[in-house]
Amino acid sequence: MDEIVIISGKGGTGKTSLTASLAFLARSALLADCDVDAPNLALLLAPEVLERASFTGGRKASIRSRDCTACGRCLEECRFDAVRNPEPGRYAIDGGACEGCGVCVRFCPAEAIDFEPEVSGEWMISSTRCGSMVHARLHPGGENSGKLVSLVRQKARQLAEAEGSHLVLVDGPPGVGCPVIASVTGASRVLVVTEPTVAGVHDMERVLQLARHFTIPASVCVNKWDINPEMSERIEAAAAKTGADVVGHLRYDPGVTAMQMEGRAPVEAATPIAEDIRRLWARLEVAE
Repeated sequence: MDEIVIISGKGGTGKTSLTASLAFLARSALLADCDVDAPNLALLLAPEVLERASFTGGRKASIRSRDCTACGRCLEECRFDAVRNPEPGRYAIDGGACEGCGVCVRFCPAEAIDFEPEVSGEWMISSTRCGSMVHARLHPGGENSGKLVSLVRQKARQLAEAEGSHLVLVDGPPGVGCPVIASVTGASRVLVVTEPTVAGVHDMERVLQLARHFTIPASVCVNKWDINPEMSERIEAAAAKTGADVVGHLRYDPGVTAMQMEGRAPVEAATPIAEDIRRLWARLEVAE
């Protein structure tokens, strides 16, 4: 089974629109949206949720006031200023500030602090007009996005095997942090989407360095290459130094915005960029 993860060093480069387009061209791929902090693939594919489950990402402490002896040990030990002393003889924990480290639980002499799992998001299996999709959403301020990303990929691979799909297309998160690492580790290939700007070159180099660290084959797609051809050439040179090949040059196409507003992928209409994406797909040489 092949697993291609579409990533970018920064947000807004067009990776979600490209992922949706590749999903239509692949026809039989299993889809996964691993940008759990800001999932957008659903906006283009209008999924019908078939299964939904909660995600427990960590734990939160809470003080049982009836058992608390007001010794103040929890306040002394907490390094995140999560313990409050709103009035004499009473202590409470601010759930928004609690990092779930468990130190207060460990040192409470009265054992008056509960340490319960916290639901910090949800994951879903949905049906779309171009195949099944596994996606998730982390609650605002929720923790362990990397763990949720790993869960989405695991469920996607399991579903792909069950459906007999030989390809998993992953819409990855931006940047190079923990969610990105969780998205690409063990993948067959990464497709890096970048733009011909100074920031685009810098962020592409960082994400290619990440792929090289994990020995994952990488390809590059330059979006809106024609707005700065000179910078596009610089991107090709930088990619070549890392061993990555440039498989696509997507022109600037104002029609993409209209397609997004309609909730459709660029290849679903006769837009100029659609032919560029089809050429990119052919160069990826993915086994059907």
